[in-house]
Amino acid sequence: MASTTAMFSALSGLNANARRLDVIGNNISNVNTTAFKSNRMLFATQFSRNISLGSVPSAESGGSNPAQIGLGVTIAGTQRDFSNGSLAATGDARDLAIEGDGFFVVQRGSQQFYTRAGTFRQNATNDLVTISGERVMGYPIDEQFNVRPGQLVPLNIPVGQMRLAQATSEVRFTGNLRANGTVANSGSVSESIALASTAAGNPAIVGTDLLTSLNQPGATGAVPILSVGQFIEIQGAEKGGRTLPTARFEITATSTFDDLSAFLTQAIGIDTSTGANPDGGVPGVAIVGGRLTITGNVGTANSINIETSDFRILDSAGNPVAVPSPINFSRATSGGLPREASGESVRTSYVAYDSLGTPVSVDITMVLIDRDSSGTRWRYFVESPDDTDVDLRAGTGTLSFDSNGQPVIAEPFQISIDRQNTGAVTPLTMQLFFTSPTATVTAFSQTSDLAATFQDGIPVGSLTSFSVGNNGIITGSFSNGLVRTVGQVVVAVFANPEGLVDDGGNLFSTGPNSGTPLVTTPGSLGAGRLVGGSLELSNVDLAREFIDLIQTSTGYSASSRVISTTDELLQQLLVLGR
Repeated sequence: MASTTAMFSALSGLNANARRLDVIGNNISNVNTTAFKSNRMLFATQFSRNISLGSVPSAESGGSNPAQIGLGVTIAGTQRDFSNGSLAATGDARDLAIEGDGFFVVQRGSQQFYTRAGTFRQNATNDLVTISGERVMGYPIDEQFNVRPGQLVPLNIPVGQMRLAQATSEVRFTGNLRANGTVANSGSVSESIALASTAAGNPAIVGTDLLTSLNQPGATGAVPILSVGQFIEIQGAEKGGRTLPTARFEITATSTFDDLSAFLTQAIGIDTSTGANPDGGVPGVAIVGGRLTITGNVGTANSINIETSDFRILDSAGNPVAVPSPINFSRATSGGLPREASGESVRTSYVAYDSLGTPVSVDITMVLIDRDSSGTRWRYFVESPDDTDVDLRAGTGTLSFDSNGQPVIAEPFQISIDRQNTGAVTPLTMQLFFTSPTATVTAFSQTSDLAATFQDGIPVGSLTSFSVGNNGIITGSFSNGLVRTVGQVVVAVFANPEGLVDDGGNLFSTGPNSGTPLVTTPGSLGAGRLVGGSLELSNVDLAREFIDLIQTSTGYSASSRVISTTDELLQQLLVLGR
């Protein structure tokens, strides 16, 4: 007779196929979802009614197999396909895709999630976030822009706000120094008219006399011209055709003419470390025979032009005092002075940068100081008007060239420029290269010219854009041309990714059977590499889903047919009973 068991078995088939239809429908509806991973449902027999478990073979019988009648189907479970979807280029550097195994680590509040969808953007505070607001986690950088692994933090990329500068550390020159030029012999020499003291008889000033003892020019009695608290300012003096920066000397109760001479030596940039000039003149400023005498370094580019009007007296508030200039260079003095400097020379300037990106002007002068059959020797003088103290001098040294016009020593020369009270690292030190693989200074018999072809300092620039490399390193580009690491994206790998729990919104969380996440950098420990400017597409196979849809529809229809057939048999049984 008809069995109601068949109806319940068919009912389990209806239920199972209906649930499978749910899975297929979810897969098809997410065919365009970024990085979606498709599911499949698996069936299993529910259980069986045992009529006989069978028997073993014997001498009388060959044995029998179990006699069992199945009682329907059940859902064995679902399996998620974590195979990679195709990658589609988007052209937006903020979009990321993982080619291989692994998940991006994101955070909502204090809870971590994992995702394959790399549709990241920056929020109002420049944090890198998912489309639903979870913060992307990664490794930060230290003060030297080195990645600090092991410490997970929300990645922040402050485009337009992060600023960066780089101090100059090396400068390279090219050009030629005229080997057949005039060998330097003398420096420029200027001297003031005789300076008299307020002492009885107005004797000539000597270096140890106090500045306050200077008598007014032409006065026969004691008429002091300088007083404590005033300033002597030098402004408009020239050296090698360029105007020297303004400098002030404060007069104190103990200030002497030797102190003023030392100040002027520094303010004019006369290098006293070179020793006496070939003509016997000693570079520097000193009181000689009651006159303020200024002797410069050799080389025409070091000629000093100083006049009476270049000296002013200022009161303690910095206002000019209406008195005659204390130092008078208004007429030629003894020995046909002033005299110009001699010697083949060339000067060039370049702009360096301190650690804060502030421009620092630097002048370098090359002077021919010797020539023989082995070649030529030149002295370089380096000055900076942006040195924060009164001393313009930044360094000096000699450079030799052989008879073929090539530098004898290839090592760089180091100079230092004070940057006190600017907030920058001080001193600013840099190396000068006169020979390098790309540029060399030569010494041939042609016009002298010199130029800086390279310096590695960079002014202040702001972060304008960024990109992510295959290893997750986030590289920032700055408006000043610098490129620096600003962070690193990490990925997490699981021993059993199919054990992850789907929390919706393309997010997963750890499950009892997923294993502990291993957070690492892309491309290491089994993790895939990152592809910037791309997104992973869904891995749903529509052709396969449509086939499964047909099979599921057929299974559902067949199960309903079993129910209708069983119903017909029951109806026939009822007819027999009438």
